[in-house]
Amino acid sequence: MKLVSYLKDGNEQLALYVNGYLYDTDYIHPELPSSMNVFLNYWEEYHPAAQAVENAIKTGRISQDRAVAVEQVQLLSPVPLPASIRDGYAFRQHVETARKNRGKEMLPEFDAFPVFYFSNHHAVTGPGDVTCMPDHFEKLDFELEVAIVISKTGRNIPAEEADEYIAGLLIMNDFSARQLQQEEMLLNLGPAKGKDFATAFGPWLVTTDELEEFETAAHENHTGKSWNLSMKCRVNGVEVSNGNLADMQWTFAEIIERASYGVTLYPGDVIGSGTVGTGCFLELNGTGRLANPGYTEQWLQQGDTVELEVEGLGVLHNTIVKEDSGFSILSRKK
Repeated sequence: MKLVSYLKDGNEQLALYVNGYLYDTDYIHPELPSSMNVFLNYWEEYHPAAQAVENAIKTGRISQDRAVAVEQVQLLSPVPLPASIRDGYAFRQHVETARKNRGKEMLPEFDAFPVFYFSNHHAVTGPGDVTCMPDHFEKLDFELEVAIVISKTGRNIPAEEADEYIAGLLIMNDFSARQLQQEEMLLNLGPAKGKDFATAFGPWLVTTDELEEFETAAHENHTGKSWNLSMKCRVNGVEVSNGNLADMQWTFAEIIERASYGVTLYPGDVIGSGTVGTGCFLELNGTGRLANPGYTEQWLQQGDTVELEVEGLGVLHNTIVKEDSGFSILSRKK
């Protein structure tokens, strides 16, 4: 099942996406909520009802008369108001390559436990424009990721049980201002300001039951589900990144176990995978410079279109827009 949030009469509207059309939840079933947050908070009650409705749509028992074509609406993030955003660091290839490009050895701690950082859950966008300040264009980057959404409250959740807390998967683009990020992390804190201006999710939340055919074994000595989903990024129509979600060394279940230790997770919490190997310009530029000192770096520019495509999850389209402001925090450095 694919769940979509879109803008309707100035408000968030939850819908089912079926064969190119959106079916408003409150239209197709009077007891289903119109917002994703309410749906997630009562997941065990609403999910089976929504599944039955989806089946009725696919078999023609629910008319397409009041459905709307997805191209005719403005899609929001499937979870417009996440309770929180944690972003992991689960792909060994990305971590190892990025460190190699800086002349550093791989961290042995990577294999000891999964780590994550918190991002700004109020700076969330869906498909469409991503507005950036002038300083963000100092090495503006995409990050090709997949995220999960929590659908059940839990605390101290063992990895063996953690997959039961996942509502579904969606595409995540963790936009990054690398100049800001690199400067602030010299102080051994962050990432923060280099990350908190925009995180894109979309185009829909795909429930785990729809992804069963893609399930595959986790890496050796790891626990939890893994999904064999190809991941790609195109910038202005040119493919720049290619990976697979199954390359995650740490599973989402293991990240949930770590995140929930002594902490309660809530429905609507979002947890990202971290960047897939080759999944950002920071890594790609470093690899290019290592092979060729004359390599020309590439970063996102005003007007660029970024498409993240993940098998089974769809395509997340974003266009980079520059905010008309002369204000700069980089120019205030002393």
